[in-house]
Amino acid sequence: MKREETIRLAGLAIGYTAKHSVKVVAENISDTICSGEMTCLIGENGAGKSTLLRTLSGFLPPLSGEIDILGKPLRSYREIELAKVIGVVLTEKSNLQNMTVEELVGMGRSPYTGFWGRLRAADHDKVSEAIELVGISELRDRLVQTLSDGERQKVMISKALAQETPIIFLDEPTAFLDYPSKVEVLNLLHRLTREADKTIFLSTHDLELALRVADKVWLMTKQGNVRTGLPEDLIVDSTTGRFHF
Repeated sequence: MKREETIRLAGLAIGYTAKHSVKVVAENISDTICSGEMTCLIGENGAGKSTLLRTLSGFLPPLSGEIDILGKPLRSYREIELAKVIGVVLTEKSNLQNMTVEELVGMGRSPYTGFWGRLRAADHDKVSEAIELVGISELRDRLVQTLSDGERQKVMISKALAQETPIIFLDEPTAFLDYPSKVEVLNLLHRLTREADKTIFLSTHDLELALRVADKVWLMTKQGNVRTGLPEDLIVDSTTGRFHF
């Protein structure tokens, strides 16, 4: 399968602006991300991984530089257009109650269902496809509040697939999971890049597991630097335990 560029960053600076100050988290980020690839963003707590993900997702404006999504500047997308291009799975646990798994996955169709949010036959087909692709058919009729953390994370990934976006961003998708569930979720995401030709970009603290499945690694430091490379090129400093390329 030919891999095509889906995301291009050029001189990107990320951070926060206040009335009288600017907090720069990282700058001079330039790289590309392609379809059919799984890219893992790693780094210490407080390095700014969530800030980078939220900026790439359009939730935070960049301080400077360019973000192109599918050859088009991110800033030029309307909200409804972006919802058909980027799916986002955040760390926060959902507090939804009395909703079935199928209904929650169906919420991923909201960019296509219009104001009333009524699913048509084609939407139900997409929901079923997403559920089957993630392998959670047995959960279809379960209430969300009865799911384990691992099951719930799979449901949120299924919802992102039902959204039918070429790009999926995930912030710590293995947080709160036990080790077998971490392995299962990361292997699932890697499989989706191949079977569904998705561009998957995720942050994680599970370095050992990430290095097994990642096609590319982005290393973010507290000094505001982002270095990118192949998993096999990542080196751990035996003295400090820190990674570098």
